Amino acid sequence: MNLMGITIKFKKVNPDIGNVLPPPRYATPGAAGIDLVASIKEPVMVNPRERVMIPTGLAVDIPDRGIVGLVFPRSGLSARFGIALANAVGVIDSDYKGEIICPVQNNGDQPYEIRPGDRIAQLLFLPVLQVKIAYTDRLSDSARGEGGFGSTGR
Repeated sequence: MNLMGITIKFKKVNPDIGNVLPPPRYATPGAAGIDLVASIKEPVMVNPRERVMIPTGLAVDIPDRGIVGLVFPRSGLSARFGIALANAVGVIDSDYKGEIICPVQNNGDQPYEIRPGDRIAQLLFLPVLQVKIAYTDRLSDSARGEGGFGSTGR
């Protein structure tokens, strides 16, 4: 599958997208993710340790089960204000056709206001493999072996 130049159709769940609210777009020519904005009518305050569901006003039509949409937090919001996605990364399966909703969480110490049109997340499209599941009593050997978290050192 050649992913270069593939077209993904976006459905405007909120007709304000592209008019009152910014459309989905890559912020720079080198950006990996498409910016998703808060599709809300009024500002929403997210208090420390609080989680709110923020709609994006968009749904996507992923044309191939070999493609997944991944919704990531924006690094600047996380680093400066502690604003992240509660699910870390959202997965949009190729057969999901509903609106993209972002569970925004405030991990900071101060309330944070999300305004209509604020960029709240970024959407990347990546190839995905569906594998066949086979059970076994023995896994192949590796240098790490059965070492768990932190077993390779700092």
